[in-house]
Amino acid sequence: MSNSVQMPALGESVTEGTVTRWLKSVGDTVEVDEPLLEVSTDKVDTEIPSPFAGVLEKILADEDDVVEVGGDLAYIGDGSDSGSAEVAPEEEPASEAAEESAPAEEKSEDEAPAEDTSSSSESEKTETSAESAPAADSQSSSGEGTEVTMPALGESVTEGTVTRWLKEVGEEVEVDEPLLEVSTDKVDTEVPSPVAGVVQAHLAEEDETVEVGAPLARIGSGAPAESAPAAEEPKQEEAPKEEAPKEQPKEEEAPKEEEAPKEEPKQEEAPKEEAPKQETTSASAPAAQSAAAAQSAPAKSESAPAKSESAAADTVGENSAYVTPLVRRLAKDEGVDLSTVTGTGVGGRIRKQDVIAAAANRPAAGSSAPAPAASGEAKKPFTLEIPEEAAKLRGTTEKASRIRQTIAKRMSESLEVSAQLTQVIEVDMTRVAKLRKANKDAFLDKHGVKLTYLPFFAKAIVEALKQHPKVNAQYDLESQEITYFDHENLAVAVDTPRGLLVPVVKDAGDLSIAGLAKAIDDVADRTRNNKIMPDELSGGTFTVTNIGSVGALFDTPIINQPQMGIIGTGAIVRRPIVVKTADGEESIAIRDMVYLPLTYNHQLVDGADAGRFLQTIKARLEDGNFEADLEL
Repeated sequence: MSNSVQMPALGESVTEGTVTRWLKSVGDTVEVDEPLLEVSTDKVDTEIPSPFAGVLEKILADEDDVVEVGGDLAYIGDGSDSGSAEVAPEEEPASEAAEESAPAEEKSEDEAPAEDTSSSSESEKTETSAESAPAADSQSSSGEGTEVTMPALGESVTEGTVTRWLKEVGEEVEVDEPLLEVSTDKVDTEVPSPVAGVVQAHLAEEDETVEVGAPLARIGSGAPAESAPAAEEPKQEEAPKEEAPKEQPKEEEAPKEEEAPKEEPKQEEAPKEEAPKQETTSASAPAAQSAAAAQSAPAKSESAPAKSESAAADTVGENSAYVTPLVRRLAKDEGVDLSTVTGTGVGGRIRKQDVIAAAANRPAAGSSAPAPAASGEAKKPFTLEIPEEAAKLRGTTEKASRIRQTIAKRMSESLEVSAQLTQVIEVDMTRVAKLRKANKDAFLDKHGVKLTYLPFFAKAIVEALKQHPKVNAQYDLESQEITYFDHENLAVAVDTPRGLLVPVVKDAGDLSIAGLAKAIDDVADRTRNNKIMPDELSGGTFTVTNIGSVGALFDTPIINQPQMGIIGTGAIVRRPIVVKTADGEESIAIRDMVYLPLTYNHQLVDGADAGRFLQTIKARLEDGNFEADLEL
């Protein structure tokens, strides 16, 4: 019995999606939740996991097809419905192509003069190419390789800009290995290679805008044809008689070669088409490349000692699944060799948790480093280490990515359309810190996510929004109308390799700390991995940004329009504070303190309104009565 896989709902306002790539072929076995295909909307690309386990019996929607939500995509069953019936059509073209190649061989033999050895060798070459044509016709019309085309990056996206080539001409690439980076006005993404082979040519340069479906590169099974022998052969054939006298001595030796088995047609080509020159050129090219690589290798290893770690981080076993850019970057930062990491994700994918665990379980090689200082030996002189990525940027000029352009535009517009100012309050987080420390292990065991300070801040914020509706509102300057929301959609700023993105936790006011912790962890993780849905990046009524994650005490955040405010959560630090004892006396105590800066729109929210809002948050956090919200 077969089960139908349907296009899932990709967001509240999304009614259809485009099939960009099938990750499984007909006949492949698929597990539950294993990625089955990639689907694109006008804002995001995402993978669709299989809802069933079994064999992919039939694909109902081809790549680039637009399918409505609920429409059928494929059939998955026990494999009984797929088999010889579907295999047979694939075998027929091969046999037909073989039959077609036979007349071509006969024709080339009839046209070739008996005394012209070059023509006979060319007919053999024609036979060889005719035999290989069936295998290549599905890859490229030229027969030289597979053309990689610009994928559909969204329903309304018609073109993309090549921002960076990740593989150079001549380099090998595996299936699903990132080939280049492409940018649109809404997202930057990597384009994986659809086939394995060698990059033979870049058909689009960096910063070049390419339409959807247009060729980007050509990937084949051999080295790039730098001397283009195929293109030069017709010219050499035009004047074979003129070159014949020069090659006459070699033609006299040809009979010895002709007496040998006909398995060596390449030896017959050499005297007529001046192939020795081409062979020298083609042979010297790899030698030059290997020599250049050998010369550059020591220089790179000397100037960048950490390069080996980054190279190791990019290394993944042949049987490993595709690794996201976030995981690669994390592996580089942690110095983890991905080839040694066992993935625990769907289909064996390596997740960030796997990299973190691998880094934690490494032998503590650096544990002996502090020993010289502890034993009284002199410390080594300070050495400035510049990260490789920073070193590459120094002294360069680059074009801003589409996401960076969008961020820059929206931040400037926000300051232009609203009257923004910032108010800061200091909060004693000691009770929350003690509660968190006492329950973080049990919380992780029960809920599967770490108990950070952010859910405590989020809980206090959404409760305060209910008590101060002006801060949870929207002011329309054109209609002069104010809308007070009856729900709290909390937007959370997330730092990603592509730039700052702000996913939204819908109806956050209805969630406990446990619910907020899981929701924030979920949207943040999917945002960093470019798996967030379009509707999850809009609809927020208030924003929180965790500036303390980088050690900042406070900031003046910019409002995410058209919201009325944004609050920053600074770093929590222990410092001496004047406190009152139970009998009313003052004393100095070490407390966990934090600054909370609130930027608000003075067009609607007055300074007193902002102050009362902050005081409500302060009182809730300092009281620290959150035990029930932990749901332990």
